[in-house]
Amino acid sequence: MPQTPPFSAMFDSSGYNRNLYQSAEDSCGGLYYHDNNLLSGSLEALIQHLVPNVDYYPDRTYIFTFLLSSRLFMHPYELMAKVCHLCIEHQRLSDPNSDKNQIRKIAPKILQLLTEWTETFPYDFRDERMMRNLKDLAHRIASGEETYRKNVQQMIQCLIRKLAALTQYEEVLAKISSTSTDRLTVLKTKPQSIQRDIITVCSDPYTLAQQLTHIELERLNYIGPEEFVQAFVQKDPLDNDKSCYSERKKTRNLEAYVEWFNRLSYLVATEICMPVKKKHRARMIEYFIDVARECFNIGNFNSLMAIISGMNMSPVSRLKKTWAKVKTAKFDILEHQMDPSSNFYNYRTALRGAAQRSLTAHSSREKKFWELAKQVSEFMTWKQVECPFERDRKILQYLLTVPVFSEDALYLASYESEGPENHIEKDRWKSLRSSLLGRV
Repeated sequence: MPQTPPFSAMFDSSGYNRNLYQSAEDSCGGLYYHDNNLLSGSLEALIQHLVPNVDYYPDRTYIFTFLLSSRLFMHPYELMAKVCHLCIEHQRLSDPNSDKNQIRKIAPKILQLLTEWTETFPYDFRDERMMRNLKDLAHRIASGEETYRKNVQQMIQCLIRKLAALTQYEEVLAKISSTSTDRLTVLKTKPQSIQRDIITVCSDPYTLAQQLTHIELERLNYIGPEEFVQAFVQKDPLDNDKSCYSERKKTRNLEAYVEWFNRLSYLVATEICMPVKKKHRARMIEYFIDVARECFNIGNFNSLMAIISGMNMSPVSRLKKTWAKVKTAKFDILEHQMDPSSNFYNYRTALRGAAQRSLTAHSSREKKFWELAKQVSEFMTWKQVECPFERDRKILQYLLTVPVFSEDALYLASYESEGPENHIEKDRWKSLRSSLLGRV
């Protein structure tokens, strides 16, 4: 971001501080503070507070928080239209006789606001109305000034590159999804003796952990901060008001990240349940325990959790004879590190802190926005991390495209490996053999 601190420095414990922009408060009515912290305001006043003038530029914390949370009440294109109107009318950008010195003073600030918007929420500009308003306002700023013209051109080119990269990423995901098949279907047409498994593709757990980290960081990088608001709206419709996200969402990268977690869990379970011999299943479990440990050492906790989730799936956990051959001490340590009770304790502690900061808020809505923005800003810091490991195309291809068992196929493979233990399992086994294999 231009001339702004890193995301991690954006939020202090009390929120948005009034002392940073006292001059703006004097020119905008309808804003409400408590202990010098902005709590709320009318939508119009908050929009006014977003727009810079000759003597004022909004704090970055406010810009991020308002651009993130305002979409709960209005579409981004509506906000952009209002911002453009205020910039053009208040600064007389449409007046050919306006003071050129005045325009030179305000133009860099407007350009910086537009740059922050396009860099932090680039997916907003998939909407043609957004792009049209952006280009119109940028053109007014740049007219007659070569320096501004170059900066505007650079901003728009950077935005276009981001949107093109997103489109390419979505095409890759769609291609992977369209070619995915159930592992059982493959096994029916290809003898298991010539099937590859993950160990034949990558025998080193550390290398696999590195490649998993590549996938995690790539998928994380494409998630827009506004997608958390979309998920937030779906879970909490805010007093049943009609959501501004009732229209079709423009991205689904957060869902793609969740789908990757589920795929990895099912891949782990598939690789464990597929071998016919007990010693091969035990070796596979020990392999994934080592991969999980390497993920923990790297700091790749999402893949770690997905692997543990896969090994804890019922079709895997019921393989008692297989687990009896596994040295489980390392797995027990990993499970302890990821103990849900610890996570829930930390989560409750964080919620208590958020509650303390929200005691003076005027409504249930106001309590949420600063904390939501703070959490999303921490995510924005993480998504900027670059993966330090070399990519291995063969391993990545396997992880992303190899067919995995469905839940029913996992249970069938599990029962075929170690027979049913009770009447319920026997009935299910018969049903699965009939439906999936056409056998009785």
